[in-house]
Amino acid sequence: MSTATQPPTPRFGLTQWLILTVAAIGFLFDTYELLMTPLVLAPALSELLKVPANHPLVTAWVGRVLWLTALSGGIFGLLGGWLIDRFGRKTVMIGSIFVYSLSPVMAGLSTDLYTLIFFRCTTFVGVCVEFVAAVTWLSEIFPDKKTKELAIGWTQAFASVGGLFVTGVSSGVGYLVAHKMLPELPVGDPTNPAWRYTLMTGLLPAIPIAALLPFVPESIVWRERKASGTLKRPSFREIFSPGLLRITVVTTILSACAYAAAFGTLQVTVTQGVPGLPTLKEPATRMAEYGKKNRELQEKLAKATGEEKETLQKEFTANLRAMGKLNKEEIQPVRENVQFKQELGGLVGRILLALGLMVIVSRRVLLWLFQVPGLVIIPAVWFYAFWNMPDLFSYGVFFAGIVIVSQFSYFGEYLPKVFPVHLRGTGGAFATNVGGRMLGTSAAFLTTNLIAPLITSVPSQGGKVATAAGIVGLAVFVLGLAVSIFLPEPPAEEPAKG
Repeated sequence: MSTATQPPTPRFGLTQWLILTVAAIGFLFDTYELLMTPLVLAPALSELLKVPANHPLVTAWVGRVLWLTALSGGIFGLLGGWLIDRFGRKTVMIGSIFVYSLSPVMAGLSTDLYTLIFFRCTTFVGVCVEFVAAVTWLSEIFPDKKTKELAIGWTQAFASVGGLFVTGVSSGVGYLVAHKMLPELPVGDPTNPAWRYTLMTGLLPAIPIAALLPFVPESIVWRERKASGTLKRPSFREIFSPGLLRITVVTTILSACAYAAAFGTLQVTVTQGVPGLPTLKEPATRMAEYGKKNRELQEKLAKATGEEKETLQKEFTANLRAMGKLNKEEIQPVRENVQFKQELGGLVGRILLALGLMVIVSRRVLLWLFQVPGLVIIPAVWFYAFWNMPDLFSYGVFFAGIVIVSQFSYFGEYLPKVFPVHLRGTGGAFATNVGGRMLGTSAAFLTTNLIAPLITSVPSQGGKVATAAGIVGLAVFVLGLAVSIFLPEPPAEEPAKG
């Protein structure tokens, strides 16, 4: 009696390890480049607009820049998906890495607001294209199914390492600047170069990528079909054909839910909700008083002239400095702690996803393992722990990070499996960029500008934002779980036709 045996998993050689290294570097710096924004944007805008970092004009432009970069990344990331299918996975991936490596350097040399915005937008474009290119490349470069899943799952975990890495690098740059250990730059305010140097560290991924580029291959599947003339031209219309419509619609909605939870719950809580914690009631109250006084001074400044205007301007500047000191000493440390726990949770979530890929066959069940706990974690953390256990709130955010960020790795592994070879970049880019980066990220606006103002039972602005964040997070988890019922399982074999 003969029994069928599974072929042994191929051993990794030097080329395979180089492939994993390139992918891990790409994913790590995807997050590194994106999370650099909240670290550098306020001081950069402050210098270029010639106002204090906590000036209302800076706050307004921060929102505009975040919206413009997300919009640019979504639109051009969608085009990048088509380019991935048309001109090759490796080619576009490497090009996108160089785009998002060089763009921060140019942004660091900006001498005006619009140059800074342009190069932050091109940075986001590079990141949006690179993610889809990298997961598509990895899905085709390893012929063994198990090896492929492990490669995609574990290399994506480095994306969360990037979030931790950028914080450390920023602190290191601050230390070097404070001790005058870096050369003076030819542009900008010599007393405020930290944000420029932090941006310039975005060049780091280009160095190893350039060195490894000659030694990693293009996707074998794509290359062979291209050479034989059997590779069809990619088409946006085709991803909405009857055979792919369900996959496109469901994955786009689920990607939007994942990004909505990240931006409309996690990120807005860190940036705007933390001051509403009961343990920060006193400093938050003082901050609100400073803000009220600033608005009154601005109204007076608009009407004042001569010596009166000069006196009011000095008072306005002193008030802004007092706000900055209060924020730095009492609010920012709590915010940084919550941010750190969030990033750490994201890393654990990606690792758990990679482990799940090894033992769970059903991709729908694997997604549920993160969605179902989220239905409990989100309300428990935002509706109970935030108000009743504020000292433990950051630990709740850690668990929320696990169930939210893991879904980014999930779709990175899932999407290349359900679209045919000639549409993997196009279909993956549509779900990720239209669903996630364009629709999903708009949840931050929904939380802060539409839902939070309607919450009248909570007195503080931070508390309103946190409550709204919980509402949005719970809603998108409910929607995601409902839509996931229609998520098709990937075919047992790779699509035979391209």
